[in-house]
Amino acid sequence: MTSLLPHVVIHTDGACSGNPGPGGFGAILAFGDHEKELKGGEANTTNNRMELMAAIAAFEVLKRPCRVDLHTDSQYLRDGITKYIAKWKQNGWLTADKKPVKNVDLWKRLEAALAPHQVRWHWLRGHSGHAQNERADALAREAIAEIRGAGAALG
Repeated sequence: MTSLLPHVVIHTDGACSGNPGPGGFGAILAFGDHEKELKGGEANTTNNRMELMAAIAAFEVLKRPCRVDLHTDSQYLRDGITKYIAKWKQNGWLTADKKPVKNVDLWKRLEAALAPHQVRWHWLRGHSGHAQNERADALAREAIAEIRGAGAALG
């Protein structure tokens, strides 16, 4: 039955200029010969929030359940969703040190967005010449530049 689901390959990246500071995310979704690029950002955010937003944005544009291979250079994202989230939820969104989990709003949003899909998470080394990862990084940086430009126009 798995093979009946459409297969989508996603590459994501987040970036921040200052941490916190202006941040952006980029995502590339590939389905067969079709590609879709996404980008966005916030004026005052963190790199980790942008890594999460890249994945969230990608999942939220999918119109039906899919088999997804998501590639990220963020161990925070991959490990958070594959290793830690179940325990965080069990502990009332507290870490093993009994401190509040950071970015709970986005972890919850990500979990909801990926729920209908069958997802395999892949980590790859960032800035190592992987074409799709480099493109996702470029999209994130474009979003930062657009945010800075908008701020300058309002200034």
